[in-house]
Amino acid sequence: MSVRPRGHSLHASEETPMHDHRRLGRELGLFDTDPLIGTGLPYWLPDGATVRHALEEYIRGVERRAGYRHVYSPVLGKRELYEISGHWSHYSDDMFPPMDLGGEQFVLRPSLCPHHALIYRSRAHSYRELPLRMAELGAMYRSELSGVLGGLSRVRAIHLNDAHIFCTVDQVADEARAALELIRRAYDALGIRPARLRLSLPGPGGKYVADPALWERSAALLTGVLDSSGVAYEAVAGEAAFYGPKIDVQIADEAGRESTLSTVQVDFHQPERFDLRYIGADGARHRPVMIHRSVIGSVERAVAHLVEQHGGAFPPWLAPTQLVVLPVSDTELPQAARLVARCAARGLRAELSGPEHGTLGARVRAARLVPYQAVIGAREAAGDSVALRLRDGRRMDALPAAELPSRIGALVGAYGTGLWDEEGGGGAVRHD
Repeated sequence: MSVRPRGHSLHASEETPMHDHRRLGRELGLFDTDPLIGTGLPYWLPDGATVRHALEEYIRGVERRAGYRHVYSPVLGKRELYEISGHWSHYSDDMFPPMDLGGEQFVLRPSLCPHHALIYRSRAHSYRELPLRMAELGAMYRSELSGVLGGLSRVRAIHLNDAHIFCTVDQVADEARAALELIRRAYDALGIRPARLRLSLPGPGGKYVADPALWERSAALLTGVLDSSGVAYEAVAGEAAFYGPKIDVQIADEAGRESTLSTVQVDFHQPERFDLRYIGADGARHRPVMIHRSVIGSVERAVAHLVEQHGGAFPPWLAPTQLVVLPVSDTELPQAARLVARCAARGLRAELSGPEHGTLGARVRAARLVPYQAVIGAREAAGDSVALRLRDGRRMDALPAAELPSRIGALVGAYGTGLWDEEGGGGAVRHD
């Protein structure tokens, strides 16, 4: 393995305590499994589904603002589709067996790229439309052996934040650099610290497309992108996709085991196999390049890593419950319920935790992972205010109850890992 450090890293590294997402995810009621559904096929519980939905909406918004258009495509395809793409000859060991139906064979897709190639091919395209950025958060299936499956990090039913950019050769470098920047911004918002960047190249003995010129051209483009971006990376043989090299953003779990979360790949192979074309400025037909790009990888692996990275204390915008309202006694219950309703109307994920759930101290401890805790006692009720606590134990000055929904809404609407600061209007902090 050759190591080529170049410039700064994608994200400043810090020592962060990690947690086993398989244990913590079940304790927090995020996901679970059942033998009747099967190994490697977890289901999402309400709080986990909330985290997943927030993550999906975040990444769709990021993509829309970056000029991507979203599509949906079927999870099945004819075996012939994957024979054309090359998956059948190079990747069939990782695919589920074909299903016979009406004299034809259908396959659960292991990848979204063949479908996107067909969507591109379904319409004529001019050079003026390029780059054409097509995104989908879609399901795909891998026939993983039971021994490698675990929690959400390695599953058989995968929901991938996938995209394919169809562009000219001259546009490849700029589009790949832009994809790396999207990844960097998403990691900042999610609080993810990558272990390293890897330039994944072919190695001996692998099932790769036999086209040395294609590989040389693709590797040169990605190397140029990494060098010009100033990020540190390592070139590693044997980790490429069967159709081309790729940039892999690696993450590590609590045991130091690495896995790939995000990728940027350059593909000359599938545009050739599917005979993809665009009309150039000269009026002739030309072949586009296909860039495969995933910002957060699979939703399952992303959530697994976020659970371990944050220990369940998600950034406020991602937290299953963003605000818990805590009346000290039954007397304050009506006011607390009205505040929860106003917060919910503002779009916040707010919950009421009343005295029936225990003492105030017990309820505060139970809500230790909730970013904001609004306490209403007799004094606050009389002044129509709330005493706000942060999950790190800090206490804020009393805040008018009418202002709380908009103040908290503005904070959780800003993607990032911060909780509350003076610029955000937090007021004085008491260290009790």
